[in-house]
Amino acid sequence: MKVVSRSGDTLTYYSELFQIPQVLLADANPTISEGILPTDIEVQIPGFVTGKESRSGSTLKEIALRAQLPVDALSLLNQVEKETFSVPVRIINPLLVIDKPYEYQSLLDDLDILSFHYPFIQVESIGKSVLGKELFEVRVGQGKKVIHYNGSFHANEWITSAVLMKWLNDFLLAVTNDCRLCGVDCMPFYQNVTISFVPMVDPDGVDLVIKGEPAAEGKFDVIKMNNGNPAFYAWKANIRGVDLNNQYPANWEIEKRRKLPKFPAPRDFPGEFPLSEPEALAMKELAERRNFEGVIALHTQGKEFYWGYEGYEPEHSASIAREFEECSGYRAVRYVDSHAGYKDWFIQEFKRPGFTIELGKGINPLPLSHLPGIYEDSVKILMAGLYM
Repeated sequence: MKVVSRSGDTLTYYSELFQIPQVLLADANPTISEGILPTDIEVQIPGFVTGKESRSGSTLKEIALRAQLPVDALSLLNQVEKETFSVPVRIINPLLVIDKPYEYQSLLDDLDILSFHYPFIQVESIGKSVLGKELFEVRVGQGKKVIHYNGSFHANEWITSAVLMKWLNDFLLAVTNDCRLCGVDCMPFYQNVTISFVPMVDPDGVDLVIKGEPAAEGKFDVIKMNNGNPAFYAWKANIRGVDLNNQYPANWEIEKRRKLPKFPAPRDFPGEFPLSEPEALAMKELAERRNFEGVIALHTQGKEFYWGYEGYEPEHSASIAREFEECSGYRAVRYVDSHAGYKDWFIQEFKRPGFTIELGKGINPLPLSHLPGIYEDSVKILMAGLYM
């Protein structure tokens, strides 16, 4: 929501008027400095929407009472003589309704919605997919310590993108309304941590799983790669048939030697060389640029998580793993016979905590009907990850 400043107004005044933490108001208006504002400039007020209400004999005070805001908040948006008022209403319910398979356009639409209502978040392209789709990172918070989360490294695990976006929505609601999430006050995390999200690492593959062959735009023979099958529910790779979570220089040669098939396929092909795919390379460069304190990669399925790699993991990863296990009921697994994954590479290169979380149980792609239960378990891990 936007208001137009008047003579003598300050961000502190707006913070008190709309009961919004001043840190959020300042981050939503980075070009406005503290102090008396110039007249007639637009000020973003995060966490509010506006609706229309007919006056119908009501006084401004009565309308303000229904809106649970001071009269002065309404007068910023209205002239008193108008019969229909713009009434600011605090957002207290989730803006995102995830009621269908979560494709790339769903992500774009939701990023637009959240950016509009919570202008203190930062959305940035970190690269492009094989088909030229923007790979987006979302950042929330002010801290020097950066914790990273990602989803949909594998195409038919698109429900992980929905989980991350639902959590982002709930976290934004919590900080703007000064309330708790999983029993935890979120504002200290906003002030002390920067949360980095890449909700959809493999948008081309996700769209192929959900939309079928037309998603390849005629540029790749995905039917041939899929052994003639027009259904792509088992497809994990990117649009070129490379498994993005087998692309990292952490004993990649072992996976290249033992993985079948030896050519582009719906799953498991690690590529002709490490980081051959733009999606994998973008994620590597992002980790190096942001210097993550820890990473959590969401996958499906199994209700377990992996937290070690070849002894490179730091000692305190064990205590974080115990916390994840206790809060979620997911099983902690230190080592598995697997290499070349994003988590593997991160632990090897940075010697910091990295986790692969296998959400839910069943056959991929997990149906959307599983989302509420998956979210109930996984949000506890996502919140606990902020302590890293």
